[in-house]
Formats: sequence, C-alpha cells, structure tokens
Amino acid sequence: MKVKITKEPFDLNEALSYLLVPEAGGYVFFLGKVRNENHGRKVRKLIYEAYEEMAIEEMERIRREALEKFPILDILIWHRYGELSVGEDTILIIASGKHRKEAFEACMWAIDEVKRRVPVWKREVTDEGIFWIEGDKLVPDK
Repeated sequence: MKVKITKEPFDLNEALSYLLVPEAGGYVFFLGKVRNENHGRKVRKLIYEAYEEMAIEEMERIRREALEKFPILDILIWHRYGELSVGEDTILIIASGKHRKEAFEACMWAIDEVKRRVPVWKREVTDEGIFWIEGDKLVPDK
C-alpha cells in the first residue's frame, strides 16, 4: 500500500518493502514526528483530523504527479491522524531512485505538496491552550 492514512504507528520495514527493487540505488525517507515545542510553546500532543477519502485521493494525485515530475522509481506517502504524543510519527514519505538527487528532490516536493493540499488539519495541545495550526499561524481553539 503506497498511499495510506492511518491511526496506527508506521512500520518502516513494511513501508520500505513496497518500494524495494534492484534498480534502486537510493531510498530517501522523510519521517515527521511530533516535537515538544512550537513557537516557544511546550507541546503536549497533536490532534490530527482528516477527511479520509479526500485525503487518500489527494495523496494518490501527489504520488502520480511526483512520478511524472521526477525521474524516480517510486514513492510512498503515509499520514497518521488522531491524537499523537510527543515523539510519535506523523507522516512518512519514501522516494526511491536510481540516484540520490532525484529521490531527495521528489521527497522534498512531496512533503510540501502534502502539507499544502491534503485535507488533514492539526491542533496543537500546549501548556497555554489548544491551537489550530494553519501554516505558520496559530489560531486558538475556541
């Protein structure tokens, strides 16, 4: 399964197994995690909400576009949702290529596109309250 949205933790070996081919000379992983600080606030957890069906469709579209745009062999995009504690995985993107450059470029492009286009919304639970995260802006949850 090369595109997935899930509440379950990622199995990196399972994810990689979907992309392994002898033609690949490199695999680039982007693994997002919940960090303990944002904008000077101590983060306790993140709450991701998703429009699951639409999220999958958009992630599939991003995957297809990456395969057309970059000379890579394959790409995997997985995203989590639900309540996630500090240190837990949030997103996984793996790009495979014959060479590292195209895999790095595709991986960077894909994470930017996912953050920009996929209907997954993030709330941050901090010691100072709960905030919706909209790009670099914090919007208090009322």
